[in-house]
Amino acid sequence: MKVGELMTGVNLITAPPETPVLEARRLMLKEKIRHLLVTETDGRLIGIVTDRDIRLNLPSQATSLSVWEINHLLTKLTVGEVMTRAVITIGPDREAREAAVLMLDHSIGALPVTDRGRLAGIVTETDILRGFVWLTGGPGAPAPSPGRSA
Repeated sequence: MKVGELMTGVNLITAPPETPVLEARRLMLKEKIRHLLVTETDGRLIGIVTDRDIRLNLPSQATSLSVWEINHLLTKLTVGEVMTRAVITIGPDREAREAAVLMLDHSIGALPVTDRGRLAGIVTETDILRGFVWLTGGPGAPAPSPGRSA
C-alpha cells in the first residue's frame, strides 16, 4: 500500500508562519487536528506545528505575570517561532510501511507528503492504523476525511 492511498491530500489545513499561536490553536481545535502544516504564500512547506508545540509554549498556571501581560505576549507569538523547521517528509509513491518506520524511528505522529518539492498531503498515525485495519480484513478501504489530520 502506498502513502498516496492513505494520506489526506484534499482541503489541507495550513497556516502561514505569521499566524498567531492562539489563532493556530483555535483552528486546530475547531478542525480537530493535531498537526498544522506551515506554508509560505506559494504553498511551499516550511514547517509543522503540533498541539504539543503549542502547549509547551503557553504559559504555566504558576506564572507571576498578569492576565494582560500573558495575553500581550501570546498575541505576539507566531507559529513561525514555535514550529519544527527540520520537517521529515515522504513521497506519495513510497510504501506505507516506510512512513510507519519513519514515524516510529523519529517518534513523530505525522509526515507531510511532498511530491517534487510541493506539498501534496499529510499521513498520520490514524491513517497508518486505518490502512492496517483494512489490510488485515477490517471494514472498508482507507478513506481519510478531507482536510483532517490526527
